[in-house]
Amino acid sequence: MRFLVRAKIPAEAGNKMVQDPNFLKNLEEYTNKVKPEAAYFLPLDGDRAMTFILNIDNNYEVPSLVEPLFQRMGAKVEVIPVMNFDDLKKGISI
Repeated sequence: MRFLVRAKIPAEAGNKMVQDPNFLKNLEEYTNKVKPEAAYFLPLDGDRAMTFILNIDNNYEVPSLVEPLFQRMGAKVEVIPVMNFDDLKKGISI
């Protein structure tokens, strides 16, 4: 199932995060691990944010996907089920 994972990083934690010389390497390792369909980075409500579209087959996968965002980035994380237009057409036709 497809989910939008949004991580909002408070300014203070984000400032420390981007000053770490390994920041981009760590972020790349995370994205390689979770294999997002899409990844976007944006300002949100005055903070830094990241959104990923992920396929999550089982509920037990969620902690391993979001814990690095909590622990390494101090993020507030949301996991929201989403669908593309084809998924919507299938759901409406039931």
